[in-house]
Amino acid sequence: MAASDSPSAALRRRDLCSRGIRLAGKMRLDVVDLLDTYVERQGLDASASVAAVEGVPVAAVERWDEQTGTQRLLENLAAYRAFRALLAQMLEEQREQLGEADAALGRALAAVLLQVSAFAYHLEELLQLESRGPPSEEGAGPPPPPHLSLFERKLRGLGVLRELAQWAVRSARDLRQIAKPSPGSSSAPSLAESP
Repeated sequence: MAASDSPSAALRRRDLCSRGIRLAGKMRLDVVDLLDTYVERQGLDASASVAAVEGVPVAAVERWDEQTGTQRLLENLAAYRAFRALLAQMLEEQREQLGEADAALGRALAAVLLQVSAFAYHLEELLQLESRGPPSEEGAGPPPPPHLSLFERKLRGLGVLRELAQWAVRSARDLRQIAKPSPGSSSAPSLAESP
């Protein structure tokens, strides 16, 4: 980990984290907009309760403050890889269900899918900077979709989008934590330490 402790690596980490925080914020706004459109176009109630969806990573975590930076990055990367597969599945179902009749919803889903893919790549860059390459994606996809009714698929999509919005919030929080200078780092003295 010596390489990740150099001043240039610390600056690069901070820069990547700052960009990641902006990406997560933009993604959250777009997901919230997509949620509104999705609820409206699918004829759902915005307050509909959705049970935990199989294959959807949960953003909530116990003992968040005890996680290392690497643990945070690995959990985020696994989540966004899962969301990438889930959103691709939703997009395919959307096309089968509505064809081109609802192109706006399809475009919005595709745009968020692109953002999720870009964010996963961004997390891989951060992991490489930490002298730890990203884990391989073999078998990383969600389980094959169970045979669901149309209504159940709509609810599953709602659950996926809600959880993705929560992940965007958690990701920004994780990246803020990772961007903080490590204790004892001489390259970034804290203002609080000065007399």
